[in-house]
Amino acid sequence: MLDSLDIKQSEMMAIGDYYNDLDMIEFAGLGIAMGNAPDEIKAMANDAMANDFTLSNDEDGVFHAFSKYLF
Repeated sequence: MLDSLDIKQSEMMAIGDYYNDLDMIEFAGLGIAMGNAPDEIKAMANDAMANDFTLSNDEDGVFHAFSKYLF
């Protein structure tokens, strides 16, 4: 999909909160773990929302990640 959109891996942002998201978080140039993610997932992410905002997916963590990195 990245190739078809002409997006580099280093330009990709992935946001996740559980073990099923780990490969995506590790693959992306910017991997973000939500505040409610297990510690192992937070450790693998470039940024854990808990470090900045302690926001989970239920606390609009995705919106805050977009605000921090995209806007």
